[in-house]
Amino acid sequence: MARMKQPAGWTTARGFTMIELLVVMTLIVVLASMGMTQYRNSVTRAEEAVLKENLVVMRDALDKHYADAGKYPRALEDLVTKRYLRSIPADPFTQSHVTWVPVPPNDPQKGGVYDVRSAAKGYERW
Repeated sequence: MARMKQPAGWTTARGFTMIELLVVMTLIVVLASMGMTQYRNSVTRAEEAVLKENLVVMRDALDKHYADAGKYPRALEDLVTKRYLRSIPADPFTQSHVTWVPVPPNDPQKGGVYDVRSAAKGYERW
């Protein structure tokens, strides 16, 4: 059979089939969802690192107050007024500095705040 000639100026249409487009779109969606999951995990790990650092700083200030005064402060705000801290750091999960949970010592004569914990769900034991 002889091939028919195309009129002058016309080219053969070349493009992608619907199946090829769907496969590519599916791959893009899968890769994007993997990237978003990785991003969310890295944000959570960063917030956990900030929480650990804030707890270390506040617990160190509590220990220094105890070493200087012989007892723990009545409230966390006492650490700021007595200049053991510049300010009470914000809990990275609750985004507030008032959500810290003070832990009193076993002996009430030793003061009011022996330790501090996060009020964020899942991090109460930190």
